[in-house]
Amino acid sequence: MRFIYILSILFVYGFAHAQPPAAIIPMPVSFVAGKGFFTLDNKVTIGYNNAQLKTAAYYFQHELLSQKGITIQQKEGPANILLVLKPAKKKNDSNAYQVSIKPDQVIISANDRQGIFYGMISMLQLALASKNNQLPAAEISDAPAYGWRGFMLDESRHFFGKEKVKSILNWMAFYKLNVFHWHLTDEPAWRLEIKKYPNLTLIGGIGDYLNPDLPAQFYTQADIKEIIAYAAERYIQVIPEIDMPGHATAANKAYPEYSGGGSAGHPEFTFNPGLEKTYTYLTNILKETNVLFPAGIIHLGGDEVSFGNEKWNTNADILKLRQRENLKDNAAVEHYFIKRMADSLYQLHSKVIFWDEMADADLPKDKTLMFWWRQEKPEQLRTALSKGYSTVLCPRLPLYFDFVQDSTHQYGRKWNKLYNPIEQVYSFDAASYAKNAQEEPLILGIQANLWTETVDNDRRLDFLLFPRIAALAEAAWLPQKRKDFKTFSVNLTGHLALYSKAGLYYYDPSKTLLHPEIPVKRKKPLNYKD
Repeated sequence: MRFIYILSILFVYGFAHAQPPAAIIPMPVSFVAGKGFFTLDNKVTIGYNNAQLKTAAYYFQHELLSQKGITIQQKEGPANILLVLKPAKKKNDSNAYQVSIKPDQVIISANDRQGIFYGMISMLQLALASKNNQLPAAEISDAPAYGWRGFMLDESRHFFGKEKVKSILNWMAFYKLNVFHWHLTDEPAWRLEIKKYPNLTLIGGIGDYLNPDLPAQFYTQADIKEIIAYAAERYIQVIPEIDMPGHATAANKAYPEYSGGGSAGHPEFTFNPGLEKTYTYLTNILKETNVLFPAGIIHLGGDEVSFGNEKWNTNADILKLRQRENLKDNAAVEHYFIKRMADSLYQLHSKVIFWDEMADADLPKDKTLMFWWRQEKPEQLRTALSKGYSTVLCPRLPLYFDFVQDSTHQYGRKWNKLYNPIEQVYSFDAASYAKNAQEEPLILGIQANLWTETVDNDRRLDFLLFPRIAALAEAAWLPQKRKDFKTFSVNLTGHLALYSKAGLYYYDPSKTLLHPEIPVKRKKPLNYKD
């Protein structure tokens, strides 16, 4: 009997491992294991049925060379790895793809080049997880639950630079994230070169959150062009944020004539809505920004103005505006300002994004997106969706990555003792926020936001981002019923090894002493969103 019991255990174990986890994050919607292996070596060739796929083939070649030392070659005609662009369908998901891995050939097919790219990313992940460069035979069919799979980096408070941003874009592509939201202006510093107003960076770019005397750090327009091209190769949209009318301190340091004042805690915090020249000034900034960023979407902030609009109560220009336009309070002044600046963008053929405060501003729903970030104010999400606004979900809990990951961590933020462990990022269910069939298509997807008051170096950035970026990717890609945190954790083990190989200072939830939390200085309490 003991012999039979051992055989039965071995049989069950063997059956369970005959179809290994896909080792792909985010896990494909469908992964059916086959028989045998495809060997990836220097003899392998890659081809395509459409010349539009040449760049994608090159990307895959380069990644295999840099990460595995394998030199596959492009060729015309039949090839060992074939990229197949199929005719587009009427209801085409540009992210969808299929991969057929057989011992003698791999075929990656899709109706769009972006889908081909994601198919190659899945194959690349299999290659990196493989032993002896043998990829298991399989049939993969995949498409994401959501089209907006975003990550936001705040570089006003701390500047990380072009190479770090490119590294983040690489990892975003590796996890099929497709929107990079770039927070470039705020109280500490202005990081985007505007040629018409050079002092924005020469003066406004001085300092950061902890050190107001640092030499100016910013991205030139040439840098922006380079980074956007780099992101485009990885099918990532780059969306800038130019904060207004609040969070304008750095801009007002450069051009104080447009300041609407502030408060004791947030001096010179606002632009001045009462001056006509303010609108001309900001529209000129947006004109250059809209040319630099081809996504056709700009985030204008619109949040937390009350933290620093105290001077609006006594500013003569603003009081005249209130009387002339019959604006009953500062909130009405803010909405007036927002509508005018949004209209400037609409006339530039750009859509506009706001934080959820502006769901009350009655902006045109076909040109405006909302970001719901205040999880303690679900009524703002209900307002946005009931008014028909396309909305991205990025609530502080669990999608603010400056929040700590473990109860023992001390240097990030918490919300009433709550924080954002990887399990809660993974299990975030965007679909549950739609209350009816009309609201479902309005939820575009999810985004994690990383504010950087407590992030003053690359290692601290890595520690907060990895491995939660992997959980974010799967939360955005898989429908809730397909999620399995245990399987994800198994697959993640191999990815932690990739982080080590890449020299990242990541957090390992299972080995809290591997990379201890990095201390960071604080100059004031973290009492508001950013």
